[in-house]
Amino acid sequence: MGFGRFEGSPKPVKVGDEVSVTIEAIAAKGDGIGKIEGFVIFVPGAQQGQTVKVKIREVKNRFAIGDIVA
Repeated sequence: MGFGRFEGSPKPVKVGDEVSVTIEAIAAKGDGIGKIEGFVIFVPGAQQGQTVKVKIREVKNRFAIGDIVA
């Protein structure tokens, strides 16, 4: 059990949302990391420093995964 800020709370994104995020860092597995209202969004294929539009495909308790919209 975690004590994450968003665990059990409404998330700032939902599946299907299209949002713009700035990639602040790169995760250990190579995904870009951005945030929406402090909520982490992993973006495969994104590079640090990019601002990308992503479509949210999965939302978990403490993070979401989004794909770059071409």
